[in-house]
Amino acid sequence: MREIIKLSPVSEVLTFLKFRLTLVCALAFTLGCSAQSDKSTDTAALNRRIAQKVRSTFQLPSSLEVSVGKRGPSEIPGYDMVPVTLSNSSHTSTHQFLISKDDKTLIEWEKFDISKDLMDTINTEGRPERGNKDAKVTIVNYDDFECPYCSRMHQTLFPDLMKSYGSQVKIIYKDYPLVEIHPWAMHAAVDANCLAVQNGDAYWEFADYIHANQKEINGEKRDIDQEYGRIDQLTRDLGTKHKLDAGRLDACIKKQDDSVVRASMKEGDKLGVGATPTMFVNGERIEGVVSEAALTSVIDRALKDAGENPPPAPKTSASQSPGPAAAAGQNGSQTAESQRPH
Repeated sequence: MREIIKLSPVSEVLTFLKFRLTLVCALAFTLGCSAQSDKSTDTAALNRRIAQKVRSTFQLPSSLEVSVGKRGPSEIPGYDMVPVTLSNSSHTSTHQFLISKDDKTLIEWEKFDISKDLMDTINTEGRPERGNKDAKVTIVNYDDFECPYCSRMHQTLFPDLMKSYGSQVKIIYKDYPLVEIHPWAMHAAVDANCLAVQNGDAYWEFADYIHANQKEINGEKRDIDQEYGRIDQLTRDLGTKHKLDAGRLDACIKKQDDSVVRASMKEGDKLGVGATPTMFVNGERIEGVVSEAALTSVIDRALKDAGENPPPAPKTSASQSPGPAAAAGQNGSQTAESQRPH
């Protein structure tokens, strides 16, 4: 289940309505045969069956709590609205369902706000960019420096894809560290932003190095303070290389103000980001590691929509085999990391 984007009233926005008849046959029996002797007992039993069906239909992990909220009126004739909330120790998300008046049918309900461009809702002010600042195609990547799948996607993006598209695209990274499972990801994001406020090239060199050397940061039997120390030293070394204000940089590293990172995480939550990497290419969402060919297809489509001709496809020999990022997702393997209910 995905995060549901909150919408303005129907009369104020254009929306798509998505219906999924998740329980047509099963609930026609299980919800329709409850006794009618006591209303509160009936409601509790109905809610329990709704929770069980949602859990099984979407294959939710046992660690997630599923609770059914108060039933209310809906804008669809013959149906009421019922909220279902998923929660764990770190995150909560609420999803709306329609339930028929006779309690026999449950429908997943999702509305999409298309009144404005999704890219306009992403705050990129002050973020370092790679590529042409005036490019008609923008790729925003919600990234986690400790995520191995982000490392693989980073290697797909840089340098080959950027060389292929030249001035036609720009790439921006936003922070989305999965802090419950990646102990140094937040610290790395803060240090990266300490570099970014002074020099965008220093930020990108940090991103390149971290994504290529995650195992070096982790080390063998290295405690978290040692990992922090290695990240801080890299940050200072890059500051020296790029001639940054050392005092300002050191103060930023020591302060470890994570407010900017958490604002980016909150923004990602509103967009339905629940795993890393998650990219938006002129608004089209891509979750997880994808092959260069798959990503190229999305970028080419965005370029055509913007009135530009994509570059010619590079020639490849029949003997060439795809790398790990290209093969990801083609054999059912995991391609992204997630810590949140979604």
